Amino acid sequence: MTKLILASQSQARGQLLENAGLSFEKKPAHLDEEAIKDDCLLRGHSPKSVALRLAEAKALHVSSAHKGLVIGADQVLQLDKALISKSKSIDEAKALLRSFSGKSHYLHSAICLSEGHSVIWSTVETAEMEVRPLSEAFIDDYFQRVGEGVLSSVGCYHLEGFGVNLFEAIRGDYFTVLGLPLMPLLAQLRRLGVV
Repeated sequence: MTKLILASQSQARGQLLENAGLSFEKKPAHLDEEAIKDDCLLRGHSPKSVALRLAEAKALHVSSAHKGLVIGADQVLQLDKALISKSKSIDEAKALLRSFSGKSHYLHSAICLSEGHSVIWSTVETAEMEVRPLSEAFIDDYFQRVGEGVLSSVGCYHLEGFGVNLFEAIRGDYFTVLGLPLMPLLAQLRRLGVV
C-alpha cells in the first residue's frame, strides 16, 4: 500500500483527511513561503499560479526526503488584484475586514501530489466569498468573540465557526474554502488506486 504524507502542519487539513478515512503521516515542509510568493509575484504569476507554486514547493520539498505519495496544499486570498497576507495583529485584522465589507474576495486553494522529485498531479479550485456590509460595531464584536486565534487564517475567519456570519453568499466548494480541495484529491487518489 502506498504511504500517504501530508506536507503540512495545518490542523484543518489533517482533520479533513482523517474525516475522509485516509491514513497518512504529517511531515511539514519548512519553507520560506513569503519568499516563494514574492518571487512568483515578481515573475507576474496569477494568484492561482502562486497558490499552485506554493503547494508544489511543499510537496516536492517533502517528497525529496521521504518515500511515499506526498500531498502539498496551499491557499491564497485575492482581494481585487492584490494577494492578502496573514494579519499580524487584531488592528490589522480589523482593517482587513473593513476592506472586505460589501465586496467579494477569492480563495484559491491548490493541491499537489508528488512522488520522488516529480509532481504527478495538481489542481487549483476557487471559491468566491461575498462579504456582507460590516459595521464597526459588528467588527468589534466579531473579534471579541473569535479572539486572536483567527489570525492563523489569512482571511481572519473560520467558516466552520462564527466567521460564517461575515458572508452574504459563497460560491464554491466548502472544502476549497477550508484550504483543501478534497473532492478532486479523493478522485485522483482513487484513480491511482491509493483509496
